[in-house]
Formats: sequence, structure tokens, C-alpha cells
Amino acid sequence: MSATTVMEFTDRAFLSNYSIEAISAAVPASITSFLFMAFFGGVGGYVGVFIAQYYGSGAMDRVGRVLWQGIYFTIFSGIIFWLLAIFATTPIFNLAGHPVEVRELEEIYFSILCKGGMLHVAMSTLSAFFTGRGITRPVMLITIAAVLINIPLDYALIFGKWGFPELGITGAGIATVSAWGVNVLFLVILIFTERNNKLYGVLSNFAFDYDVFKRLLRFGVPGSLQFTLDILAFTLFVLLVGRIGKIELAATNIVLSINAVAFMPSMGVSQGISVMVGQALGKGKEVAAKRAVWSSIHLLLLYILAIDLLFIFFPEMVLKPFIHAGRDSASIAAITETGTTLLRIISAYLFLDALYMVFSGVLKGAGDTRFLMWSVGISSILFLVLPVYLGITRYSMGIGGAWMCVLLFIVVLFLLSAGRYRTGKWQKMLVIEKEAQRH
Repeated sequence: MSATTVMEFTDRAFLSNYSIEAISAAVPASITSFLFMAFFGGVGGYVGVFIAQYYGSGAMDRVGRVLWQGIYFTIFSGIIFWLLAIFATTPIFNLAGHPVEVRELEEIYFSILCKGGMLHVAMSTLSAFFTGRGITRPVMLITIAAVLINIPLDYALIFGKWGFPELGITGAGIATVSAWGVNVLFLVILIFTERNNKLYGVLSNFAFDYDVFKRLLRFGVPGSLQFTLDILAFTLFVLLVGRIGKIELAATNIVLSINAVAFMPSMGVSQGISVMVGQALGKGKEVAAKRAVWSSIHLLLLYILAIDLLFIFFPEMVLKPFIHAGRDSASIAAITETGTTLLRIISAYLFLDALYMVFSGVLKGAGDTRFLMWSVGISSILFLVLPVYLGITRYSMGIGGAWMCVLLFIVVLFLLSAGRYRTGKWQKMLVIEKEAQRH
């Protein structure tokens, strides 16, 4: 998850210094493509919960089988991504109603990211082989390698340096997809070895298994839809904010880019909690699962405190990488002023979102994915999309009011997930087959 976010953050940091049209187009296009990647990647990545519970219950021979079902799903996703890139690009961004010069760049960036979308899904699926067993270092090292490749390639292809052509937003997309490819290559090399085949059947258990595939979809699709609906709500939010004005859209895009990086530790802890809860439930040790939950909350709150202090007291420093010195002074002042206000709202959002990510990670690790899907789906419509749409189109809502709706949305999600956790129903749930469970 962090690989894609850091890569897109790099894209946006460079593009914000390339042109205001480029940065205005980058976030709507990337968040729209990520909407689809989040769904397919979420289903593929849910393999990790299965692996965690198999690993906890001692059913090691089933790990390779479920990994291959995730790979087959990844291949299917690649077909869908190419169809989106070919047939859906123009209709999607015509609906947004953004200026023509921004819309043309949105279409270019979206198309490139979609054509490489299967690589993004493969990253989530293959990395689950390690993370599901609680082995995170290989994934971290591969992520760092891909990011280190992406940053100089971004610079070279966007601005036309070191003999490369100046491609602007096209270069940003190519650099990101190339880094995804490197990430997948490293994962393949590390996973498909004779040793892993002997322990987990990663080479021998490649046959399509309808029952396991159906079980993956049964739990993975609702779990993925939870995150996808969350992204969809923010996608619609960004598209609606574009109707307020170009400065407001640029400031929102910059702040969302900053938030995407600040948010990643919460996402990482959420995924870690899903694995730890899955392993604990597989072993029949609910008390260990609860202990992990509160440890993660204490860890995240320390992190969020540090980030919030930075956003509240040093907003200009946080915004500086995105403010191009060559831009006219009026635009710089307007973006900085708006961005400073939004960073303070983001400070409250990050605190509540961190708690929500912990509790949703618990529910996802147990298999309580349908509740998450419905809670996000209903809340996003009632507390974010409809209020922002009506506020902007009928009541001249400003950027501050739109972002307060974002804050309301996360408050509701936190209350719902925390309440579900307190019922304790998640402690009796498992996603793996009965014959694979520890007795």
C-alpha cells in the first residue's frame, strides 16, 4: 500500500512544480484509478487473512492453494483494467465537468495507471504470502527498492532530464507503473522457490480450486468493497470540489496527497492487526487478539500526535514542496492559505481515522466484512456525498464546509466500527474451512 502512495506522492510533488493543470489533474485521475485498484487489490490482498488463519491453525499445505486463487483473480483483474483504459476513460472525466485542459491530462494519467493496474493488484496478492505469516521485512525492502527506482525515473520523465523526453504527466504515469513491475518481479523471485514449495505448496498447488476461490470472493469482496466505497466517496468528493474553483481543487489535491502519506502507518497497522487477529483466532486465542488491538491503538496515537503537531504549528513547511516558486504570487498565497486551513481539519480527521482503521482491521481479520461494507456504503452516501453535493450545487458551500463533511463522515465510521468491536461477535468468526481449523 505504501509503495503506491509514496510513488503517487512523488508524482504529485513533481507535477505541482510542473504546472497547476498537471497537479489539478493528477489527484482526480489517480484517485479514480485507485478506486478500481483498491477493489481488485483488496480482494487479492485478502488472501493474507486466509494465510494468517491457515498459518495459525497449522494448515500449512493450504497456503499455496489460496495464494494461487488470488493469482487467478489478479489475472482476471488485468482484463478489466484494460477495458477501463480503452472504453471508460473519456466518459468518466466528462462527468466531472473540469476545465478542458485539466480533463485532457486526467484522461492520460488515468489510462496509463489502468493499463498497469494488474501489476498493482499482483503486488497486494503476492505480498500477502509474507504478511499473512507475519513476515514483513521482505515486503518492506522490496517497497523501498521500488520507490527508489520511481523517484529518479519520475524526475527524468516529467521534466525531460538525463536524455529522457519531457513527458509531463505521461512520464509520471510511466514511472509509477514501471516501479510496480519491479516490485512484482522481486516478489515472484522470492516466493516461488523449492523451499517455499516444500513448506507451503506454492509451485505444486497451482490448480484452480472452485471452493477456495468462492470462499475468497465471499469474504474478500465485501472486505474490499469497504475500502473501495471509502475511496469512491473521496473520488466523488474531489470531483465535486473541482466545481468550487481551480485554487480550491489544487489545495484539496495537495492536502489529500499529504494526507495519503500521513495515513499510511494507520493502514499498515490495520493490515497488521488483521493478520495478528487472524493468527490468534486460528489458534483459538482471543485474548491475544484483544491485547494486539490495544497495543496498536497506543502505538498509532503516539504517531498521530506527532503528525498533528506538525500540521497545526508548521503548515507552511508541510505545504512548501507543493508550492512552485515560479507560480504567480496570488496563486501561491491563495493555495497556502486554503491548504493551511485544510491541514488543521486533516489533523482531527487523522486521529479518528487511526482508531477506525484499527477496529476495521480487527473485523476484517475475523471475517466480519459484510458489516464493514454496509457501514461504509450507507455512511458515505448520507454523511459525505449527499451533503457535499447539495451544499456545492445548491447552497454555495465553500471548501471549509465541504471538508467538515469529511470530518463528520469519519466520526460516524469510527463510532460504528468501535461499537461493532465491543459486541465481541468477531471473536467467534473464521474464514477458513472447518477441516482446516485447529481443534
